[in-house]
Amino acid sequence: MTAFEFASYDVLVAGVVFFTVLTALLLVKAFVARQLRRLVLAGRIPVLGYAEQILGATRLPFMLAVSLLASITQMDIPPDQRKWIHYAWIVILVSQIAMWGNRMITVAVERAFARQRETNPAAATHLMLAGLAGRIVLWSIALLVTLDNLGFNITTLMASLGIGGIAVALAVQNILGDVFSSVSIALDKPFVIGDFIVVDNYMGTVEYIGMKTTRLRSLGGEQVVFSNTELLKNRIRNFKRMQERRIAFEFGIAYETPVEEIERIPQLVRNIVTDDRFDTRFDRAHFKSYGDSALQFEVVYYVLNPDFNKYMDIQQEINLALLRAFRARGITFAYPTRTLHLAPAAELKPADEAPRRIARTAG
Repeated sequence: MTAFEFASYDVLVAGVVFFTVLTALLLVKAFVARQLRRLVLAGRIPVLGYAEQILGATRLPFMLAVSLLASITQMDIPPDQRKWIHYAWIVILVSQIAMWGNRMITVAVERAFARQRETNPAAATHLMLAGLAGRIVLWSIALLVTLDNLGFNITTLMASLGIGGIAVALAVQNILGDVFSSVSIALDKPFVIGDFIVVDNYMGTVEYIGMKTTRLRSLGGEQVVFSNTELLKNRIRNFKRMQERRIAFEFGIAYETPVEEIERIPQLVRNIVTDDRFDTRFDRAHFKSYGDSALQFEVVYYVLNPDFNKYMDIQQEINLALLRAFRARGITFAYPTRTLHLAPAAELKPADEAPRRIARTAG
């Protein structure tokens, strides 16, 4: 057999091995995925849902690389070049194992997040941080294992990375600031997912707390995105943690109202607010001041439920009850009025006549 024929034979064998291994890997992946899917849908072993999602991290580039390396090993390669094949196996296998681990972390965090979001929002906030920390540790270990197997002195490398890390930290200090702010949010918990907060002129329900940004769903329906660093620089009002809501409102009655009825109004308001239908706690009701066109009353009470819609329902019922009670007693609410007092011409003083004579002469 000539050298050319031998080389052609090696290439042919390598090609056959490449397509055989690739086909086998694709078939095995498809078969295993189908079986896992069938078992998951049957509900026999729910934990296999994790395995199905993790299997999805086995990508085509990995199978192509494995097939290519398997075919190359069938060729006649000089001994001094075989070490590169060995290095390639290490890089590919460690990378794929890291991708499986990364998918495991992602699946675990997403499922735990879905469970905790409704029952324990504070724990859901910590999951984001735990997921990031897990990925950093995973890929750091994968990198160090790869470099160690490639013959690098990782002790010296890590010392060098410490110096380079300072330069990198200075270059990405804004990003790192947001990351540390997210850690502060996760540990201090000024708000958690599901809380209704007001930041500056924006308000909404916390929908997502990430490493760099926090996202609110506003009352208008749009999503408002804040940088974590900028968010913590503002005063945050967390309405979800409100235990009770203080309500103060005013109303005015006509000046013509009899004094006896005015004296009864504070007790009347108290009886309405403390009605058993309302989940309220009465504070005070006073004849506050003399307005331009009304006698002003101020009422303060507490709604013992922080829900805004509940407060509006109670306030509406109180307003209707006040309207019925006042109409039953003949008390009228005031509205802007102005009274003009006109004096007869005969009562005008001489000083008042002068302008009239001047105006008549000018006419």
